[in-house]
Amino acid sequence: MRLRGVLLCAVVLLGRPLAAREKSDVLVMRNGDRLTCEIKNLSADVLYVSLDYALGTVSIDWFKVDHLESSQLFVVKTAEGNVYSGVLSMPKTAGERPVSIEVLDSNGTTVALPRREITGMDQEFQSFWQRFNGKVGLGAIYNKGNESTQYSLSSDVDYPRERWAASVSYDSTLSSSKGTSPSSRNQIDASAYRLMRWNNWYYKGIADFLQSSEQGIDLQSTFGGGVGRYLKNTNHTAITLTGGIAYQRITYTQTVVTAPPENVTSGWISAQVKLYKFDRTNLTVSASLLPALSDPGRVHFNLNTSYYIKIWSKFNFNISFYGNWDTRPPRTFSGSDYGTSTGLNWTFGNR
Repeated sequence: MRLRGVLLCAVVLLGRPLAAREKSDVLVMRNGDRLTCEIKNLSADVLYVSLDYALGTVSIDWFKVDHLESSQLFVVKTAEGNVYSGVLSMPKTAGERPVSIEVLDSNGTTVALPRREITGMDQEFQSFWQRFNGKVGLGAIYNKGNESTQYSLSSDVDYPRERWAASVSYDSTLSSSKGTSPSSRNQIDASAYRLMRWNNWYYKGIADFLQSSEQGIDLQSTFGGGVGRYLKNTNHTAITLTGGIAYQRITYTQTVVTAPPENVTSGWISAQVKLYKFDRTNLTVSASLLPALSDPGRVHFNLNTSYYIKIWSKFNFNISFYGNWDTRPPRTFSGSDYGTSTGLNWTFGNR
């Protein structure tokens, strides 16, 4: 419970309003509307902006923008994996309008990028705290028939930069019903990656911590690293595949049957699929397979799926599925733990 409180406090602090820069960017829409605003970022064909006369962040269809003017610095990422830093301008031209990025290098190079090739755009903030994005969610289910209750808490924080990013997530479930002992599951996932000089290639490191009363796991610590690639990277779909080596240390809850701690060296194969539809819905599926090298024949498999539906402003409804399996657990211990949860999420940051 203490850990949950610390995480919630951190999320609240990160979500507090931050001193925004001057709203001096100008958007001209195809219907002639002219907006003076602060451009936050671009993701999944959605341009997020802040207006003096509107609460929160406003979502704008990227392809309904005729042209824009801004003197601020932005980091722009393309489907090919290239990253540019500079000042944005969109000239008034017919047909497919390119975006000219004035890259701030020693040569003053100007790069013209087709609009459809741009997969992401973020402000190049000077403030450390303004770079964070994330969400926090709560859920609860009660059934009178067997007097069962289930609570869920989830949160994640992302820290994106020009060529690297880091993220931390926390998921917790607690369930109980009449006549049975309460069960709990807590998981913390931390990861960081950095783009390599080859387009859409990166190297990545992870640290995962799992507690599961269903499997009798007191603490399962996983540390790994490897090389990965974006198999597809567009405004609507992102598919990544990563491979490397991982080390696991598993300690079990000591009850009637005792089990000594286990140290396992494994291969690590991870895949992630993200699907977006404007800013209304998105689906994320993450899976990792860890075939043991030090214990041939043993395999760990983890799966996490989340589907979000936007309700209003920064509030979303989500349906999640989690699962982890071990093909060779200690005798009398369960080899699997899985379940679903629903709840409401609140996002913070530039989206």
